Amino acid sequence: MKQPHIRLDESLNVRYAILPGDPRRAERIASHMSEVEDLGMNREYRSLVGTYRGARILAMSTGMGGVSTGIAVEELHNIGVTHAIRIGSCGALQTDIAPGELLIAAGAVRDDGTSRAYVREGYPAVPDTELLLALTESIRAQGFAHRLGIIRSHESFYIDDIEEINEYWSKKGVLGSDMETAALLTVGRLRGMKCASVLNNVVRWKECISHGVGSYAAGADAAAAGEEHSILAALEAFARLEAEKKLEKTGTFSSFQRQTLQRPQIKDRGDER
Repeated sequence: MKQPHIRLDESLNVRYAILPGDPRRAERIASHMSEVEDLGMNREYRSLVGTYRGARILAMSTGMGGVSTGIAVEELHNIGVTHAIRIGSCGALQTDIAPGELLIAAGAVRDDGTSRAYVREGYPAVPDTELLLALTESIRAQGFAHRLGIIRSHESFYIDDIEEINEYWSKKGVLGSDMETAALLTVGRLRGMKCASVLNNVVRWKECISHGVGSYAAGADAAAAGEEHSILAALEAFARLEAEKKLEKTGTFSSFQRQTLQRPQIKDRGDER
């Protein structure tokens, strides 16, 4: 059945989804894939499907915030998607996180309204372990600067005490803030989906948000590179999982599977403090 908001159905036959917030980012994901089919756009949900290194992948935007992300997760689950990676932007909560550095969410503070609407606050927003490992290995193998740790999902940029709130979570060691990860991880886990999130830092700690986000929208070099890295990280993670799945079925390695599963000997530039 065609879903009411994303306007997709089970005939799409796709297990993997990469979920950016920005509809234009979905198009940039698709530029790395072959056999791309444009599935159109409804509301904030821009959808394209294609193939990357043997894996059939959906790129679909979710818009801004946990509400639209939660809707996306529910409807993707309804059409058979089993794995989802958010690639989004965030603002740093630590002084030494540079623009373009990737933050891999090992968990999320649930300061958003959507995840709280689903389940009590004691329920953790954490990624699927298998997908988190695949994503982390993908980032390490490609040598992208990154951190692995806790992020915070919030509800609005413009509340009156935002500076005090950011200071509080910064002192607790939280790496950065977005608006969608907690909803993805919470709703996804409740529905039995395997989900993870990698965020591209576009705002330095205590930098004016209008300057940081504005520079990102204009394609500032570091932030644009970070976006590209997050896209490649997610694509390679899914390619690796698909190769492993095929290996489990056949019990033998193809030349493609050997290439995909082999870990390149690239020095890890990531900092996981």
